Amino acid sequence: MPPKVILIGPPGAGKSTVGRLLAHRTDQSFADTDVLIELEAHKSISDIFVDDGEPAFRQLERRVVLDALKHCDGVLALGGGSILDADVSAAIKLFNAQGGATVYLTVTLAGAAPRVGFNRDRPLLLGNPRAQWQTLLDARRAIYEELATIQIDTSERSANVIADALAQQIGASA
Repeated sequence: MPPKVILIGPPGAGKSTVGRLLAHRTDQSFADTDVLIELEAHKSISDIFVDDGEPAFRQLERRVVLDALKHCDGVLALGGGSILDADVSAAIKLFNAQGGATVYLTVTLAGAAPRVGFNRDRPLLLGNPRAQWQTLLDARRAIYEELATIQIDTSERSANVIADALAQQIGASA
C-alpha cells in the first residue's frame, strides 16, 4: 500500500521531525527513507558516501525510495536528493495523480542552519556547508516545486505548528 503523504525538501526543512508529528496526529505510520537506506546498508549515509561513493549511494537510494513509495503506508519522508532520480520523480507524479499529497517543506538557509548543524556529517555539504546547501537547493528547487501538491514554509515555525497545519490541510484521514 502506498503512503498517504510524502514529504520532500532540502536538508534542515524538518521532513523527519514534521513527518513523525504528522503521522502521530493522523494515526498513520511514519517512515524515513534515509533511515531505511542505513538499515539496508548496515552503515550511515555518510559512511556509504565515503566507502562506496555517491553513485552507489544514489543507486541504493533509488531502490529503497521506489520500494517505499509502493509499500510504506502513512507518512513518508524522502531524502532531499532522491527527487533527482527520474524514476522517483515519475513515481511521485503518479502518486499525486492518484490523489496523494506531496508536501514540499520549504526553508531558508537561516532556518535550516540550526537544524542541520552544518558541522555534522553531511557528505554533500563538505567544504563550505552554507554555500553547498544553497547550491543544492538552487539545483533542486524547481523539481521540489513541480512535484509538490502542497508547499509550507518551515523557516520560522515550530514542527508542531507545521504538523498541525498539515494535518488540517490534508485532513485527519490522510
